[in-house]
Amino acid sequence: MFSVASINPTEARWMIRNNEWIKPTAGVANGYTQANLVVLPKELAFDFLLFCQRNPKPCPVLDVTEPGSWVPNLVAPNADLRVDLPKYRIYRNGALTEERTDIIDLWNEEMVGFLIGCSFTFEHALMNNGIPVRHIEESRNVPMYKTNIPCVKAGRFEGPMVVSMRPIPRKDVVRAVQVTSRFPSVHGAPIHIGDPEQIGIKNIHQPDFGDPVTIHEGEIPVFWACGVTPQAVAMEVKPEIMITHAPGHMFITDLRDEQFGIL
Repeated sequence: MFSVASINPTEARWMIRNNEWIKPTAGVANGYTQANLVVLPKELAFDFLLFCQRNPKPCPVLDVTEPGSWVPNLVAPNADLRVDLPKYRIYRNGALTEERTDIIDLWNEEMVGFLIGCSFTFEHALMNNGIPVRHIEESRNVPMYKTNIPCVKAGRFEGPMVVSMRPIPRKDVVRAVQVTSRFPSVHGAPIHIGDPEQIGIKNIHQPDFGDPVTIHEGEIPVFWACGVTPQAVAMEVKPEIMITHAPGHMFITDLRDEQFGIL
């Protein structure tokens, strides 16, 4: 039986490029690192790189393209960032104006692509330790929330941190922290455990991005810094154009998760 979990990154990107997979990528090509995407004009690229450097928890940089190039040479030299994500979001002057399955006509010689680490990377490790990952179990997109935690400002870029949430059985919380701490390049350990209101989340059943998931009795919501943070920043900063992945619809790199973990 065909399983998207067992395919390799080249096969996954081929399916995505041909619009055979336009859903969230959690659980696709298990064991390979996934990444968030941000594309900006060259004139804003240094400020954004500085923003990422000052905010490594939500924005750990895995690769940056040369201006005008859509090839991420460090993480997937045969890929094309214009077509190899299932769904893109286009922000114009801070407003989300459209979602689409390719950005070929928007990529010009001024564009710089940033690939940012994604917490999907450590989910395989969680499952290998017997810790449930609810949004994969329920075939949903991971729930994500804007918080009251401010990012460190850099140039024009500022705004709130976004977090992803996974409900973890109480007995497994310590182990979940230990497992994810081994992946500092892809968000690492949680930034908050427990009461969502302490970080400004009023209703955990109404995420700002992604889908709500079931939280069973005896489970604790655990929150990790999230690479959707730049989308919240775009709404604050309002650049003329900013292209991102649609939440949960990631770029699949050629790199193994272990390359970003402390084993």
